[in-house]
Amino acid sequence: MQVSDFAKPFSAEGGRIGVLFCHGFTGSPWSLLEWARITADAGYSVSLPRLPGHGTEWQELNLTSWRDWYHTVEEAFLELRSRCDVVFVAGLSMGGALALRLAERHRDEVAGLVLVNPAVLGMRRMGAIPLLKLVLPSAKAIGSDLIDTEVDEFAYDRTPLKAAHSMMKMWADVRACMDLVICPILLFRSATDHVVPAASTAFVLSHASSEDVAERVLENSYHVATMDRDKEQIFTESLAFFAKHSG
Repeated sequence: MQVSDFAKPFSAEGGRIGVLFCHGFTGSPWSLLEWARITADAGYSVSLPRLPGHGTEWQELNLTSWRDWYHTVEEAFLELRSRCDVVFVAGLSMGGALALRLAERHRDEVAGLVLVNPAVLGMRRMGAIPLLKLVLPSAKAIGSDLIDTEVDEFAYDRTPLKAAHSMMKMWADVRACMDLVICPILLFRSATDHVVPAASTAFVLSHASSEDVAERVLENSYHVATMDRDKEQIFTESLAFFAKHSG
């Protein structure tokens, strides 16, 4: 299937400090593109891959699994690590779960995590997905949860249920190994989020072994905070975080 123009991956060659960006479920690089470009303009080497099954049609996402998505971000991380001295990982929503798994599997190589509404737990209604996926291919869309109504995430207009169930399996895998995360964490949580429950970020904060952890509560953004009214805070504070922990 053809990849939409807004869903193309982004990369930039900068200095010896790299930042890998991981987008969320049913979204695309578009949701993190401005953040990635600002980071590149600050002199960092940047990689923002498109996850398999994203940025085309929702039906294609049902043909992939969380292992495909993780393989893509791990491959991008290793490529960035091969040409950088230090690599940070930033993730939105499910991208936060992928970032956490990288930190679990490459605990001595991930310099730090910047997580925006990371998803490792779902809303209660998601409990029906394992059964629903057997009779329905998709459900109501979850994308573009934004206060700013003039902004569009361009996420899928349906939520593919087989892929959603796979994502839930990844969450269990990530939660089980959360104690392996030892790197510094900067976590942004929207006070109002219609996609990921507050319990998800609370789990990360209470189960990671990191000694340097900071949480920021965003009062003027919904789930896709990287495109919403608090985005400048995310951009500014993440750059300060990278500078502080890059050695």
